Amino acid sequence: MAVNKSKGNMETESSSEQWVSVEQVAQHLNVKPDTVYKWLERKDMPAHKVGRLWRFRISEIDQWVKSGGAAEVKRSDAE
Repeated sequence: MAVNKSKGNMETESSSEQWVSVEQVAQHLNVKPDTVYKWLERKDMPAHKVGRLWRFRISEIDQWVKSGGAAEVKRSDAE
């Protein structure tokens, strides 16, 4: 992610994008929140921990899904 140095602070290109919660990501992807937590544990889902809470950028989630990050694992691989 590129850093915008034209301003006095270290603002990133996507700084105007809202941070969203596990529940909002689940709704966006039409899955249950438990599925999001499983992906966080097993699938290297792009997320940022803020205190005890997970926060996401929808653009990062969409890119992760498009690259196959949410694809199902074959049963023989899941063991």
